[in-house]
Amino acid sequence: MKKVCLFGGTFDPPHIGHLLVAQTVAEAEDFEKIIFILANQPPLKNDFSKVDHRLSMLKMAVAGNPKFDISEIDIDRGGVSFTIDTIKEYKKIENLNSKEIYYLFGSDSLIRFHKWEQAKDILNECQVLVAIRPGFRPSSIPSWVLKKIQFANIPRFEISSTTIRKRWAEDKTIRYMVTQPVWEYVNAHKLYSQ
Repeated sequence: MKKVCLFGGTFDPPHIGHLLVAQTVAEAEDFEKIIFILANQPPLKNDFSKVDHRLSMLKMAVAGNPKFDISEIDIDRGGVSFTIDTIKEYKKIENLNSKEIYYLFGSDSLIRFHKWEQAKDILNECQVLVAIRPGFRPSSIPSWVLKKIQFANIPRFEISSTTIRKRWAEDKTIRYMVTQPVWEYVNAHKLYSQ
Protein backbone atom coordinates (compact mmCIF):
# COMPACT_ATOMS: atom_id res chain seq x y z
CA MET A 1 0.00 0.00 0.00
CA LYS A 2 1.14 3.51 -0.86
CA LYS A 3 1.92 5.67 2.20
CA VAL A 4 2.48 9.39 1.84
CA CYS A 5 2.99 11.88 4.63
CA LEU A 6 2.22 15.58 4.31
CA PHE A 7 4.23 17.80 6.63
CA GLY A 8 2.58 21.21 6.83
CA GLY A 9 3.97 24.36 8.31
CA THR A 10 5.10 27.94 7.95
CA PHE A 11 8.78 26.86 7.84
CA ASP A 12 10.00 30.32 8.80
CA PRO A 13 12.79 29.26 8.73
CA PRO A 14 12.94 25.52 8.04
CA HIS A 15 15.39 24.13 10.60
CA ILE A 16 17.33 21.02 11.56
CA GLY A 17 14.48 19.92 13.86
CA HIS A 18 12.03 19.85 10.91
CA LEU A 19 14.47 17.80 8.85
CA LEU A 20 15.32 15.36 11.67
CA VAL A 21 11.64 14.80 12.45
CA ALA A 22 10.78 14.27 8.77
CA GLN A 23 13.68 11.84 8.24
CA THR A 24 13.04 9.78 11.38
CA VAL A 25 9.27 9.67 10.70
CA ALA A 26 9.95 8.53 7.11
CA GLU A 27 12.09 5.68 8.44
CA ALA A 28 9.91 4.74 11.43
CA GLU A 29 6.64 4.70 9.44
CA ASP A 30 8.14 3.47 6.15
CA PHE A 31 6.81 6.41 4.13
CA GLU A 32 7.48 6.54 0.42
CA LYS A 33 7.75 10.32 0.65
CA ILE A 34 7.47 13.18 3.11
CA ILE A 35 5.80 16.05 1.27
CA PHE A 36 6.56 19.42 2.82
CA ILE A 37 3.50 21.67 2.46
CA LEU A 38 4.35 25.34 2.84
CA ALA A 39 1.41 27.33 4.22
CA ASN A 40 0.65 30.30 1.99
CA GLN A 41 -1.01 32.25 4.79
CA PRO A 42 -1.32 30.37 8.11
CA PRO A 43 -4.75 30.91 9.71
CA LEU A 44 -3.48 31.24 13.30
CA LYS A 45 -0.37 33.34 12.67
CA ASN A 46 0.04 36.83 11.30
CA ASP A 47 3.77 37.48 11.66
CA PHE A 48 5.69 35.52 9.03
CA SER A 49 8.11 36.08 6.16
CA LYS A 50 6.97 36.40 2.54
CA VAL A 51 6.12 33.08 0.92
CA ASP A 52 8.84 33.37 -1.75
CA HIS A 53 11.53 33.64 0.97
CA ARG A 54 10.10 30.69 2.90
CA LEU A 55 9.85 28.59 -0.29
CA SER A 56 13.46 29.39 -1.27
CA MET A 57 14.71 28.37 2.17
CA LEU A 58 12.61 25.17 2.18
CA LYS A 59 13.98 24.16 -1.25
CA MET A 60 17.53 24.64 0.06
CA ALA A 61 16.81 22.73 3.27
CA VAL A 62 15.34 19.59 1.64
CA ALA A 63 17.64 19.50 -1.41
CA GLY A 64 19.41 16.19 -1.97
CA ASN A 65 17.07 14.00 0.09
CA PRO A 66 15.19 11.54 -2.17
CA LYS A 67 12.55 10.96 0.55
CA PHE A 68 11.65 14.68 0.66
CA ASP A 69 9.46 16.64 -1.76
CA ILE A 70 7.75 20.01 -1.64
CA SER A 71 4.19 20.66 -2.76
CA GLU A 72 3.16 24.23 -3.57
CA ILE A 73 -0.52 23.25 -3.33
CA ASP A 74 -1.31 25.91 -0.67
CA ILE A 75 0.64 28.62 -2.51
CA ASP A 76 -1.13 27.82 -5.80
CA ARG A 77 -4.52 27.91 -4.07
CA GLY A 78 -3.69 31.28 -2.47
CA GLY A 79 -5.40 32.91 0.49
CA VAL A 80 -5.52 31.39 3.96
CA SER A 81 -4.14 27.83 4.08
CA PHE A 82 -6.59 25.53 5.81
CA THR A 83 -5.29 21.98 6.41
CA ILE A 84 -8.63 20.39 5.50
CA ASP A 85 -8.54 21.99 2.01
CA THR A 86 -4.94 20.89 1.50
CA ILE A 87 -5.64 17.26 2.47
CA LYS A 88 -8.78 16.96 0.32
CA GLU A 89 -7.10 18.55 -2.70
CA TYR A 90 -3.92 16.47 -2.37
CA LYS A 91 -5.94 13.24 -2.03
CA LYS A 92 -7.89 14.09 -5.18
CA ILE A 93 -4.80 14.99 -7.24
CA GLU A 94 -2.86 11.87 -6.14
CA ASN A 95 -5.92 9.57 -6.01
CA LEU A 96 -5.28 8.54 -2.39
CA ASN A 97 -7.69 7.16 0.18
CA SER A 98 -7.79 8.11 3.89
CA LYS A 99 -5.55 5.17 4.90
CA GLU A 100 -2.79 6.12 2.41
CA ILE A 101 -2.35 9.73 3.47
CA TYR A 102 -0.89 10.99 6.73
CA TYR A 103 -0.58 14.54 8.01
CA LEU A 104 2.34 15.34 10.33
CA PHE A 105 2.70 18.24 12.72
CA GLY A 106 4.31 19.00 16.08
CA SER A 107 2.63 18.62 19.46
CA ASP A 108 2.84 22.42 19.87
CA SER A 109 0.17 22.63 17.12
CA LEU A 110 -1.88 19.83 18.70
CA ILE A 111 -2.73 22.09 21.63
CA ARG A 112 -4.78 24.32 19.27
CA PHE A 113 -5.84 21.56 16.87
CA HIS A 114 -9.44 21.35 18.16
CA LYS A 115 -9.82 25.00 17.06
CA TRP A 116 -8.62 24.32 13.51
CA GLU A 117 -11.04 24.71 10.63
CA GLN A 118 -13.04 21.44 10.38
CA ALA A 119 -10.75 19.60 12.83
CA LYS A 120 -13.08 16.58 13.05
CA ASP A 121 -13.10 16.26 9.24
CA ILE A 122 -9.28 16.34 9.17
CA LEU A 123 -9.26 13.30 11.49
CA ASN A 124 -11.55 11.44 9.06
CA GLU A 125 -9.78 12.48 5.86
CA CYS A 126 -6.31 11.23 6.85
CA GLN A 127 -4.18 9.66 9.56
CA VAL A 128 -2.90 12.43 11.83
CA LEU A 129 0.65 11.88 13.06
CA VAL A 130 2.04 14.06 15.86
CA ALA A 131 5.72 14.60 16.66
CA ILE A 132 6.02 15.26 20.40
CA ARG A 133 7.89 18.41 21.38
CA PRO A 134 9.64 18.70 24.77
CA GLY A 135 7.33 19.79 27.57
CA PHE A 136 4.20 18.45 25.87
CA ARG A 137 1.36 17.35 28.20
CA PRO A 138 -1.61 15.58 26.56
CA SER A 139 -3.95 16.40 29.46
CA SER A 140 -5.22 19.60 27.79
CA ILE A 141 -6.12 17.80 24.53
CA PRO A 142 -9.81 16.86 24.04
CA SER A 143 -10.40 13.08 24.12
CA TRP A 144 -12.10 13.09 20.67
CA VAL A 145 -8.77 14.30 19.25
CA LEU A 146 -6.54 11.93 21.26
CA LYS A 147 -8.62 8.89 20.18
CA LYS A 148 -7.97 9.51 16.49
CA ILE A 149 -4.33 10.62 16.35
CA GLN A 150 -1.08 8.67 16.34
CA PHE A 151 2.06 9.86 18.10
CA ALA A 152 5.25 9.47 16.07
CA ASN A 153 7.76 7.19 17.73
CA ILE A 154 10.80 9.41 17.27
CA PRO A 155 13.37 11.24 19.40
CA ARG A 156 12.45 14.73 20.62
CA PHE A 157 14.33 17.75 19.29
CA GLU A 158 14.31 21.11 21.06
CA ILE A 159 14.57 23.58 18.18
CA SER A 160 11.86 25.98 17.04
CA SER A 161 11.53 28.60 14.30
CA THR A 162 10.41 31.09 16.97
CA THR A 163 13.64 30.56 18.93
CA ILE A 164 15.69 30.91 15.74
CA ARG A 165 14.01 34.21 14.76
CA LYS A 166 14.45 35.54 18.33
CA ARG A 167 18.14 34.55 18.43
CA TRP A 168 18.72 36.20 15.06
CA ALA A 169 17.03 39.43 16.22
CA GLU A 170 19.25 39.38 19.35
CA ASP A 171 22.35 38.94 17.13
CA LYS A 172 23.03 35.43 18.47
CA THR A 173 24.14 32.58 16.23
CA ILE A 174 21.67 30.21 14.57
CA ARG A 175 24.47 28.11 13.11
CA TYR A 176 23.80 24.36 13.42
CA MET A 177 20.07 25.09 13.90
CA VAL A 178 19.52 25.50 10.16
CA THR A 179 21.41 24.17 7.14
CA GLN A 180 24.31 26.30 5.86
CA PRO A 181 22.44 27.44 2.68
CA VAL A 182 19.43 28.53 4.79
CA TRP A 183 21.76 30.38 7.20
CA GLU A 184 23.36 32.20 4.25
CA TYR A 185 19.93 33.03 2.80
CA VAL A 186 18.62 34.47 6.09
CA ASN A 187 21.82 36.50 6.38
CA ALA A 188 21.74 37.79 2.78
CA HIS A 189 18.08 38.86 3.03
CA LYS A 190 18.28 40.04 6.68
CA LEU A 191 14.98 38.20 7.20
CA TYR A 192 14.70 38.39 10.96
CA SER A 193 16.43 41.67 11.72
CA GLN A 194 14.37 44.06 13.85
